[in-house]
Amino acid sequence: MNALLHRSCLTVLTLTGLFVGGWAYFAPWHWYNTFPGMGFRWLPVLGPYNEHFVKDVGAMNLAMAALSIMAFLYLGNRALMHATALTLSVFNLLHLIYHVPMLHMYGPLDATLNAVSLTVVLLCSLAIALPVRASVHDCRPPSDQIP
Repeated sequence: MNALLHRSCLTVLTLTGLFVGGWAYFAPWHWYNTFPGMGFRWLPVLGPYNEHFVKDVGAMNLAMAALSIMAFLYLGNRALMHATALTLSVFNLLHLIYHVPMLHMYGPLDATLNAVSLTVVLLCSLAIALPVRASVHDCRPPSDQIP
């Protein structure tokens, strides 16, 4: 069960990192003006556009996606799983803590979706800290080291 939970959470974290990171890094102005998409606009109310900041957000999210991919591929590597869980949980917790006091700037639907999405990625990053059963094998040949 934990292996399925880990893979599901790592998939969510990878896709989130690739989506947010790729969009922010490669189309920063569009990302700032239209994130999260589907007619919602969450960023302009938080402050003026800054391309350097947006590209840094994009690069960081792409790096977190890369870490999530490595953890997915080496699911049996406990050190990597703990490092991934700690890294992503620190970011996602601090990100949620920053945004909660800002929810009043949004309408009820936007505030709810913002809080739910940030909480889901935090819960996913915390869940991958749970131990994986010994019978779980990663996608690569068994190894205690990452090449």
